[in-house]
Amino acid sequence: MVTRGSSVDPTTTADPPKGAARAAERRGCGVSTERGPGDPRGASGGAAPRAGTAVSPPRRGGWRERVHTTLDLIRANPTGRITLKIFIAIAGAIVVTVGIALIPLPGPGWLLVIAGLGIWAVEFHWARRLLGFTRRHVHNWTRWVTSRSLPVRLVLGAVGLVFVAVVVWLSLKYSLGIDLVARALHYLATH
Repeated sequence: MVTRGSSVDPTTTADPPKGAARAAERRGCGVSTERGPGDPRGASGGAAPRAGTAVSPPRRGGWRERVHTTLDLIRANPTGRITLKIFIAIAGAIVVTVGIALIPLPGPGWLLVIAGLGIWAVEFHWARRLLGFTRRHVHNWTRWVTSRSLPVRLVLGAVGLVFVAVVVWLSLKYSLGIDLVARALHYLATH
């Protein structure tokens, strides 16, 4: 207990949280563990920064740095960390759900699912791994397709278009009751 007029023993003063130091190291910042020259807990003799302070972080783009700094500040508070996890979980779930609902339709279904994984990857390690797996496979597929000859790429494109057309036809037929093939055949027969 500290009373009026008494001093605090510097050897019992707590260092910054280890979680913040680990987060700084994950982001590529060096974290000094040496004590400064004025620190009675162990002087290093040099002009080393206080223990736990980040040392010369690498420069990133402006908005990315601000986002990472903001997220680190939110994570530093236990309530903020839990709130951030809940917010990220809900936002990612909404985007993934909308994306899954749009997969059968032409449009950005898969793109929204991947965007939802990207949102989850901000806080959840499993989503980060799954997003990396998806990126690798899409990149490998793209590289494989572009290394093929033009006729093979045309066949692959035609198969993709037929697949999308069948998905659109089945989606419209069974979800909205609109049979495009029957209407097209009827139109050709009457005109």
